[in-house]
This record gives sequence, C-alpha cells and structure tokens, in this order.
Amino acid sequence: MQQLSNKVSLITGAAQGIGQATALKFAREGAIVIVCDIHQDAIDDTVKQCQALGAQAVGHVVDVTQREQVDAVVASVKAQFGRIDVLVNNAGITQDARLVKMTIEQFDRVIDVNLRGVFHCAQAVADTMIEQGQGVILNASSVVGIYGNFGQTNYAASKFGVIGFTKTWSRELGPKGIRVNAVAPGFVHTPILASVPDNVLKDMETRVPLKRLGQPGEIANVYAFLASDEASYVNGAVIEVSGGMTV
Repeated sequence: MQQLSNKVSLITGAAQGIGQATALKFAREGAIVIVCDIHQDAIDDTVKQCQALGAQAVGHVVDVTQREQVDAVVASVKAQFGRIDVLVNNAGITQDARLVKMTIEQFDRVIDVNLRGVFHCAQAVADTMIEQGQGVILNASSVVGIYGNFGQTNYAASKFGVIGFTKTWSRELGPKGIRVNAVAPGFVHTPILASVPDNVLKDMETRVPLKRLGQPGEIANVYAFLASDEASYVNGAVIEVSGGMTV
C-alpha cells in the first residue's frame, strides 16, 4: 500500500540531491508531487522521472527568497489541486568560511535561503492547511544545526534556526491538526560534496560509525515516513539521520 496516496506534496530544492530523492520517493508512494527549484531543465527532468513512476507531477520555478514567487506557486497548486497536504522545506545552500573570513554577503545569502526561505514557504501554506484542518510541514535541518561545524557560522545558524521554527510551529499549528517536524541529516553524498577532495571524504566516512556517507534516498525515506499517516503522533521532533556520527 502506498503511504502517501494522493497527498499533494510541495517540495523545494527538488531538482537534485536529497530534494530530488524525496520527490521520487514521494512519487513511488503515490503522492502528487510539486517539484520546486530554480533551474527549469532540472525541474523538467525530475518531473519526468516522477511521472515515469506513475505519479502525477508538476514543476514550478521558484526562488524561496522571493515571497511573491512562493505565494504564486502556492496559489497555483491550490487552484489546480484544491489542497496542499505536505510541504518539504528542503531548499538550502552553503557558503563556507571561517568567522574571521566570512563576508556579509556570504552570511546574508545563506540565512536568506536556508532560514527566510523556510519561513516564506511555511507561512504561505499555513492558511491552506489550517482551513483543511490538517497538513504536514517538514523542515531540513542538519547535524550542523545541533552541534555546529568549523567554517559554517552561517549554515549552522540557519539550521539551528530551522529547529527553532520547528519547535515553535509544532506548538502553534498542532492544535490545528498540522504536524511540524525536522530532519537533521549527517554527511550525505549529494552534489554539494562534488568539490570536496577524496581524502576529506574519506575522513568524513571515518567519523561515522557505519563507515560510509549517507545516500539521499535514506533521508527521503524518513521524510516519507514523517509525511505519512504512520507518523500521526510525531510532532515537534528533530530526527537525526547521520549513521550515528554524533554518538
């Protein structure tokens, strides 16, 4: 049985990495997948892959830092499908530098995408979910958002902030029938790691008890569970998916 049958699911950053894996997992589980990203070609490719799995899928170009674009997508999805059941706030970026070297532009850009973008999307769907009396909001945090990381002042702050959003919204929206949870991945093999030297990747693997990096699909599986009715009593949680790296 498909655990997300006909759930209208809007996924940001859905054209690559964890976001794409999540879109494909949701497609396999019967969801109606709304693929949101900033690159049309990549969006089109992901939509086709979802459709090949038998799912109904549509794509939208959206920059989550631009509220008018987010509102337009939400309005379009609601007009087409009549509801929004799941929001996966996956879009995110890194621009790493040590505190003494980080530029204001690097700091602002990461906060704008990773924190403000999550706020925009959640606020944009909240009224619809409240009207429905149900919904699920899932936020992408990180183990860096729990423990910090060298050279990631901006990223750590944004992912700490996402946890704050999650805890707060779960209190505010829980009484309305809306569950809000976060996933905190560890080291995952995504395009973000493409520029990382092999010796650094090996060092990352040695820090994980499972002695390997995670795969995007392993994060997507957790999102799918949290979005499903099987997680009906999970609210305000931050689930670490890291192979035990922080044990």
